[in-house]
Amino acid sequence: MAISLDRIDLKILRLLQKNGRLSNAELADKAGVSPATCHRRTQRLFEEGFVKEVRAIVAPRKVGKGALVMVGVVLDRSTPESFASFEQAITKLKFVLDCHLVAGDFDYFLKIRVGDMEDFNRIHGEQLIALPGVRQTRTFFVMKEVIDNAALEF
Repeated sequence: MAISLDRIDLKILRLLQKNGRLSNAELADKAGVSPATCHRRTQRLFEEGFVKEVRAIVAPRKVGKGALVMVGVVLDRSTPESFASFEQAITKLKFVLDCHLVAGDFDYFLKIRVGDMEDFNRIHGEQLIALPGVRQTRTFFVMKEVIDNAALEF
């Protein structure tokens, strides 16, 4: 049974989204509730799936992954089997940050982080075009990240 969210739950979600490192005491103070109430509500938000996970956002350039590449993928067939085969294979590629099934000219859009264009050229030739059912890819090198990993508004 899903829970309904009140203004305190929403405030806790917004605060966690802004800073997942807040201690329960800090979170409670900012949300205007007791630490016990905050802990209980936060646990419930996790248990009900409103919060999927809490993790650090690593600065890509600091770890040698400064190039962001978007790739449109077209499969050779639009069947449930070809989609399932592609999706199973793409989850094994650690350089793929996001993979979305889309409507329109492409079947999938991929968000990929690599070191540089040479790095992408290598993985494109060795791994991306070798994925099951891939007929065509179209690559977009991101020149400037205007908004990235923005907080979800609700």
